[in-house]
Order: sequence, then structure tokens, then C-alpha cells
Amino acid sequence: MTKPFLGLRTTVYYVPDINTGKEWYAKVLETEPYFDEPFYVGFNVGGYELGVHPIHDDSHKPSAAAQAFWGVEDVHASFNRLLAMGATALCAPNDVGDGIAIAEVTDPWGNAIGIIQNPHFKLPE
Repeated sequence: MTKPFLGLRTTVYYVPDINTGKEWYAKVLETEPYFDEPFYVGFNVGGYELGVHPIHDDSHKPSAAAQAFWGVEDVHASFNRLLAMGATALCAPNDVGDGIAIAEVTDPWGNAIGIIQNPHFKLPE
């Protein structure tokens, strides 16, 4: 039987200028993209992909509707670092129970970025 979902693979953020978006995310992630084309830039983030896509028309635009949360070791430090790099706070770090904390920001183009500190989440080996 085929599984309906295999797990998160890619989260895409839309930006008006692909080069500016690529530079900002390279600084935030402290890594260079593994895929770098004028139509799409892909970063490997712990085995998952963060994609940067240029806005071509109204069908591609920043959104806060769907939310992905990226794992971090320290939600407070990561939140403050994102703010220092030009992100805007949506939701300050808060404890959601059982040692799990989340926060949300938007990148300079309005894309929502969630971060989560979850001591219970473990990647399969």
C-alpha cells in the first residue's frame, strides 16, 4: 500500500527579486544553495528543501496562509537572529506545552516563517 504522504520535502517562499531573496536566505541559513537557477533556488536544510521562487504574476505571491515550522535548537535565539536580519515579528516565542516552543516571523517580502523548538521530534534513522 502506498503512503499518502512521505513527509515534508520542500517549502517555497516567493520573492520579487530572486537574487536578493537568494542572498537573504543564504545569510539566514548560513549556507549556499545546492540548486541555483534564475527560475528557482533550492537550499538543503537538514535534509529538507527551502525553495526561493521569483514572483511572476498574481498566482505566485508571499503568503501567511500555509505555515511550515522549521526546527531550531533555541527558539528565542533564532527569533532574535531573524529579527536582526530584517524579518518582522508575527508571533513572539511562546511555550505551547510539554517543552515545545514556537515563534513566527515574516521575511522581507511577507512570507511567513515558523520556527519550532521541539525536544520530542526525532528524525527517523
